Amino acid sequence: MITPAQIKENKEIRTYIEYADAALAAMGFTEHSYAHVTRVAHFAQKILEQLGYDKRTCELAWIAGYMHDIGNVVNRIDHAQSGAVMAFRLLDHLDMPAEEVAVVCSAIGNHDESTAYPVNPVAAALILADKTDVRRTRVRGKDPAAFDIHDRVNYAVKKASTRITPDNRAVVLDLDIDTAISPVLDYFEIFMERMLLCRKAAARLGLSFHLEVNGQDVL
Repeated sequence: MITPAQIKENKEIRTYIEYADAALAAMGFTEHSYAHVTRVAHFAQKILEQLGYDKRTCELAWIAGYMHDIGNVVNRIDHAQSGAVMAFRLLDHLDMPAEEVAVVCSAIGNHDESTAYPVNPVAAALILADKTDVRRTRVRGKDPAAFDIHDRVNYAVKKASTRITPDNRAVVLDLDIDTAISPVLDYFEIFMERMLLCRKAAARLGLSFHLEVNGQDVL
């Protein structure tokens, strides 16, 4: 049985994560390296654990989360599908059972908002974990004057937290935004499609999705 620890220590996977992030850095995208994929992996696993899924399904969510962005080493366009194909090769060579490879690859191939759909619980958890990773530290640049809208909306987030309510009925993304840096409207211009995808993913897990901005429930 392939464990999250084995995936984390795999040199090929680590290389693809590093080179994928370097490619995105060259194109001016926000951080997609170990900080991002590790956060996504842990939160995807945590979501399913809190909802009572079996241990192995929770581990597969971690694995999908950790590997979900390796396709960016090929190209940002269709990176989810590229990543799924790469993950298939890697996991198959590690002798992961076909049914587990199928779950992980389906999740990875369905995490980008342009083509995504929560086809299984692992995919739903991956979507929620990925799309709610909004934070100032993902911005690479130091000069606010050079920020594009993606940089501004991430840099404007002073505090962010995502939680499942104690009754396991809702997942809540709570943002504290500095509107002097980025108005709330800019946030919605960039992230509305992602938040609607989060609503679908939450529904796949029997949850509702809520977005709170500066103490107000906006979605």
